[in-house]
Amino acid sequence: MEELTRSEERVMQVLWKLQSAFVKDIIEALDEEPKPPYNTISSTVRLLEKKGYVSYKAYGKTYEYFPAISKAAYTKTTFSKMFAGYFDSSPASLLSFMVKEEQLSEQDVENLKALIKKKS
Repeated sequence: MEELTRSEERVMQVLWKLQSAFVKDIIEALDEEPKPPYNTISSTVRLLEKKGYVSYKAYGKTYEYFPAISKAAYTKTTFSKMFAGYFDSSPASLLSFMVKEEQLSEQDVENLKALIKKKS
């Protein structure tokens, strides 16, 4: 699975949320100002289609786009690459990083303990 650029990922986030959309719908759903030009988003969607992330239904010259892969599948692949690349596939390294960066609340720690207990 080819990696996405930041702008491609933004468009995919919108498509996963909306489930299907026309280019104008994607532009409306982007929470940025000023809104990107129509041609920019149209080009991004076409690139996503070439990469296999997006499919479409044609209505004459108008296209309705929808995700060709699930958000869960993309998340799993992306996280696996990050996990291997930055944390040497070590859960302890990942958790250590999160604790050091204060990304875990006490409740998060308790929930993780419960998950670990359940797994063993």
